Amino acid sequence: MRERHFEDWIVGERLETGSIEITREKALAFAREYDPQAFHLDDGAAAASMFGRLAISGWQTAAYAMRLIVESGMFPAHGGVGLGIDELRWLKPVYPGDVLRVTAECAAKRASAGKPSGIVRFKIETCNGDGALVMSHTAIVLVPRRAPEAA
Repeated sequence: MRERHFEDWIVGERLETGSIEITREKALAFAREYDPQAFHLDDGAAAASMFGRLAISGWQTAAYAMRLIVESGMFPAHGGVGLGIDELRWLKPVYPGDVLRVTAECAAKRASAGKPSGIVRFKIETCNGDGALVMSHTAIVLVPRRAPEAA
């Protein structure tokens, strides 16, 4: 996909990213470092939990969604700056071996007066390999405008 600037986004437009598999090894490494709850780290504790087996941290799901968005070329090489996230929801558990993909819809946009950027609100949905929605949120992003053509 080509790089996208503020002017390129059309409200209602949707983009689908590539996919990524979450391995057991990466899930355990993330949990040890950032979310050391037993159901993310230990098979026995996970089996006795509401998940029934080792579950991926929701924060790891969010990090993978961000990676997929960046790798999609959704923003120019110098990036889009996150201003905030609204309504983050983890809707279904994610497990080692799951494959994630993201769909982003341009929900609204507003030019920043006198600035080389605009604010875009994206409705983001993260699905597993079966197409089940596992996470949703609205990202508020400062997106660079295209540089004016040299005269």
